[in-house]
Amino acid sequence: MNIRLLSCDAAKPDKRAITKLIEEIGEGVSNYDAQDFTEFLLAGDPVDLSISDNNSSSSFRGLRKLGVDYEMLD
Repeated sequence: MNIRLLSCDAAKPDKRAITKLIEEIGEGVSNYDAQDFTEFLLAGDPVDLSISDNNSSSSFRGLRKLGVDYEMLD
């Protein structure tokens, strides 16, 4: 399943937690890539991410908890 991370609405975004979540849910995403994706997201650029269907519900829950807006692409 592919999703697009649009923005982060949290008053004080937790970069470390967002990076960790992106690394955990993203298929083939390294820590270095997750850090880059977090920087792009917090700068206001959308980030496309492929996630496993097996943990999609927990992925969406984690994104909502961190204040990350997303949309499903497939």
